[in-house]
Order: sequence, then structure tokens, then C-alpha cells
Amino acid sequence: MPKMKTKAAAKKRFSMTATGKVKSAQAGKRHGMIKRTTKFIRDARGTTVLSDADARIVKKYMPYNR
Repeated sequence: MPKMKTKAAAKKRFSMTATGKVKSAQAGKRHGMIKRTTKFIRDARGTTVLSDADARIVKKYMPYNR
């Protein structure tokens, strides 16, 4: 069988933790920040771990990154 391809978009946006969880950047910070609360901006720093349902979808796109 030929090798499966990794989705290039997923490769750029997501990374895996050592325990196999999917790590991604916080959503909702691209534009419109003036209307966001300071608490929202502070809480949305850094990265977050995806929920199990979303992680299952992303793992299909990245077959060799487990």
C-alpha cells in the first residue's frame, strides 16, 4: 500500500503532546479584539488542548503523528 498523506493544513495548525493529545492555538484572537474583554484576552493566551471529539478528527488528518 502507498503511504498515507498528512493534511498540510493540519500539520501547520496542530501539534501533538507526548501523551497523544492535540494542541492548538487559542481561537477567536484574529480580529475584533477591541470588543473583547480583558479577561477573555488574558485567558486566551498561549495554546489549548482540543476536546476528544475534535482531536479524533484532527488525528485522521495526521496519521503518522501519534
